[in-house]
Amino acid sequence: MSKKNNIYLIGPMAAGKSTIGKLLAKRLNMEFYDTDAEIISCTGVEISLIFELEGEEGFRARETNQLQLLSKLDGAVVATGGGIVLKKINRDILKKTGRVIYLQCSVEQQLSRTKFDTKRPLLQIDNPKKKLEELMQQRAPLYESLADVTVSTNKTSSRKVISSIIRQLSTQ
Repeated sequence: MSKKNNIYLIGPMAAGKSTIGKLLAKRLNMEFYDTDAEIISCTGVEISLIFELEGEEGFRARETNQLQLLSKLDGAVVATGGGIVLKKINRDILKKTGRVIYLQCSVEQQLSRTKFDTKRPLLQIDNPKKKLEELMQQRAPLYESLADVTVSTNKTSSRKVISSIIRQLSTQ
């Protein structure tokens, strides 16, 4: 696996990975891919149904498969799922095949952005705030260890986030 010109967006759910990814790809004249959208396209079903039928483990296996396929590209912007960093194989692929952008987002901002979202299986519980805090505690160190660039998306316009990413990438 050689280092390629891919850009991977990592971070918690609702950090803006898909939104920023599409805009960043357009600005850099690159192709855009979203691991969740690719899984939906390949399976023909929503992520929530995969979780229901196969559990989180089944979904994570599909996620790794998609990442392996997308990592073969050169010059793509890839938005990943929030939990992609949980598996070592995924962390290795991300680090070896592109530059990794960590989109930081507070739990409060995540709650605000997901309060009416019924398509996030991990949040279909009585206390989503507690779950988001647990996920952040578990995943933030992994995001930080992988990041080539870190940008906060809290109360920041997409335009400013993209400008910050491009500026930081250009200094590497």
